[in-house]
Amino acid sequence: MDITYVVVFTIVAGSRFIVPLFIPRFPLPATLAALVIDAVDKSIFQIFTDADLEGYQSYDKALDVYYLAIAYIATMRNWTNVYAYKTSRFLWYYRLAGSTLFELTGWRALLLIFPNAFEYFFLYVEGVRTRWSMRRLTKKHILGAAAFIWIVIKLPQEAWIHLFQLDVTDAFKEHILGSSLDESWGTAIGNSLWIFPVLIALGVALWFVIRRVSAQLPTGDWPATYDSDAHADNQIAIPLKPAADRHWREGLAEKVVLVGLLGVIFAQMLPNVHVGALQMLIGVGAVVVANAAVSHWLAARGTNWRSSATQFLALAAINVGLGVLYMVITPSFGADLGRAGLLFFGLLLTTLITLYDRYRPIIDARMAAEAAATASRPASGPAARA
Repeated sequence: MDITYVVVFTIVAGSRFIVPLFIPRFPLPATLAALVIDAVDKSIFQIFTDADLEGYQSYDKALDVYYLAIAYIATMRNWTNVYAYKTSRFLWYYRLAGSTLFELTGWRALLLIFPNAFEYFFLYVEGVRTRWSMRRLTKKHILGAAAFIWIVIKLPQEAWIHLFQLDVTDAFKEHILGSSLDESWGTAIGNSLWIFPVLIALGVALWFVIRRVSAQLPTGDWPATYDSDAHADNQIAIPLKPAADRHWREGLAEKVVLVGLLGVIFAQMLPNVHVGALQMLIGVGAVVVANAAVSHWLAARGTNWRSSATQFLALAAINVGLGVLYMVITPSFGADLGRAGLLFFGLLLTTLITLYDRYRPIIDARMAAEAAATASRPASGPAARA
């Protein structure tokens, strides 16, 4: 195998896996970095290698779902506006359901019916959080932002990409630069050097627009920061329930649905994996319950995971071990999944389980605190005056 391809593949694939892990702490820059890597990885391979990308493209789609899943889990950690969290949860699961149906049926119109509004809604809220408290966002504001993103931004984008199956980079090369798709990017840009002053002019115009809009925004609640831990409203102490209750009772059903649907999507996307949807749901669900049982058993005896890294390593060993055992017991399953598929599933699903277990109790505590605050407010209206 070409050593250049191995190096490039390792760097790109490693970036696709590692960069999203920074989303919980640095949501905006890490998500934007994941978007950029997703946008340029194909071009990087085309520039530096001559390898066939058919196999990588399947992993590429799976890794897209992976970083969005981490973004959703990060909302549990960082978002103090419960209504915004619930809105993002709806947008996430609505898209996840559509993606699952698409992978099972291949009907591309489903991706238009179930647009990925969650991604841009997440970026919008994280943009707000760089300077302002989420408590400024009213229900009307949140729903308006979600509707604008859904109708004005995502529906045209989903139609362009999935219904008409057009590629932005190909359209730019062919219709803007006036080059054929067979020409390299170096040749295409070399024949259209005029694009550089145009891009500079557009950048200057965008800078003036941003300055004009920024001047009309309300005063920030804190200096601009991209570190979630630096936000003042994240420093409020939130009491958490005992660990034994958290691992077994809190959010187990959602975790089974979340990881199960992701498992089905990954199984449909990855090459040389031929596991049925029902079989995958049952298998992943069993793994999630087994992981929760282990964590609950330890917590009930006064032993908790010392860190997320410790939990990840322990659960990864358990999950891969369970997978190997199942493959030995049922050789047909092993043939359908393969060693590469087993390792890929084991690492990604264990990562998501670990992050979910760590951050779900935080949003549960926030929702409980908000419910208690609402219940303690004096009633208003005719009933209260009677």
